[in-house]
Amino acid sequence: MKRLNRPITIIGALFFVFGFITWLGSVLIPYLKIACQLNNLSSYLVAFSFYISYAVMAVPAGRLLQKTGYKKGMALGLLIMAGGSTLFIPAALSRSYQVFLAGLFVQGTGLAILQTAANPYITILGPMESAARRISIMGICNGIAGIIAPLIIGSVTLKDADAIRESLAHLSSPDKIAVLDRLAHRVILPYGIIAIVLFLLAAWVFTSSLPEIHMDETEQNGTQASASRASIFQYPHLLLGVLTLFLYVGVEVIAGDTIINYGSSQGIRLSAARFFTSCTLGSMLIGYLVGIILIPKYLSQPAALKISAGLGLLLVFAALSTTGLVSVAFIALLGLANSLMWPSIWPLAINGLGRFTALGSSLLIVAIGGGAILPLLYGWLADMSTPQHAYWLVVPCYCFVGYYAISGHKTGLSSS
Repeated sequence: MKRLNRPITIIGALFFVFGFITWLGSVLIPYLKIACQLNNLSSYLVAFSFYISYAVMAVPAGRLLQKTGYKKGMALGLLIMAGGSTLFIPAALSRSYQVFLAGLFVQGTGLAILQTAANPYITILGPMESAARRISIMGICNGIAGIIAPLIIGSVTLKDADAIRESLAHLSSPDKIAVLDRLAHRVILPYGIIAIVLFLLAAWVFTSSLPEIHMDETEQNGTQASASRASIFQYPHLLLGVLTLFLYVGVEVIAGDTIINYGSSQGIRLSAARFFTSCTLGSMLIGYLVGIILIPKYLSQPAALKISAGLGLLLVFAALSTTGLVSVAFIALLGLANSLMWPSIWPLAINGLGRFTALGSSLLIVAIGGGAILPLLYGWLADMSTPQHAYWLVVPCYCFVGYYAISGHKTGLSSS
């Protein structure tokens, strides 16, 4: 057990980085909506640019890790993320939304490499039946960072945002440009610090005692089951798992990244609404703690997924049938429903893949692209109807997660 403590600590630090960088988008969306004068659809290109990099880069990341190994690959991912963070400086100086989006895509590329390595790594650092518990521990690191990140960056970027937004309508064009330029410059210092920290973390990981795990070790799970199958496409439970993860990530990002704008649409000032994403992640953190206590001793991974899907449906219907702060609170509580989905879906999807485990993991990372597509669709629906009615989008997503929990994760396994 002591031999595993240091690797788990290092991977936990990386999951903290995942959470910090990932949930900055929840603040960047309303911030850039003002600074770059965007509508709902355009503002959610923030989430699209960040998460689409997973879909584009996950498979190349898997191939890269075959050459570099997990340890060097993680260090490289951190360096790429640092490079993406530095792009925010010229983006802010020019107030160019396109450059901001490019920086987000590069950050996401680095995270795709990190996630492709770290998730199977933590999954196989112990028995498969307790994988959800270990991933939940990583989720706590992720969640704590996700709570902190919007509070820190929001205090800088959204300071006096309500007054700025109200004053813009009364300013002449030159004065308006000057105000927006000053607003855009607010991200220069925090993202410069983030870049430096990421460079230092890359050096720490590269020189650390993190043991290398080779492909033959990641393939020990279910080797016998995979011997008779020639293609990854002969594992329908994995393919259904990829779709389930795609929908789940989309729902999770919607719950975290739209809640500030949703609160604003409900008449709540941005000075208060900027705390809402941290509330969502706080409820998610509670769910992770519950998972650590209950899984697998009292609750199986499929059972946890069933409960999560059902709770998600109840909460979204409650949010749709109420208004104001009460409705926003139900959206924040979606974090609780979402918390055990990732740690449950992942091990169920890669169960029995054997020599296809690495490729299966890459496909699951591709599924993180759901965080790009579904929030963008939410933004379009919000422009076409209302931000509240746009939450109907998540209802069929939770229904499919429930299907996967009940029977989808067993599809094709009985014939192995």
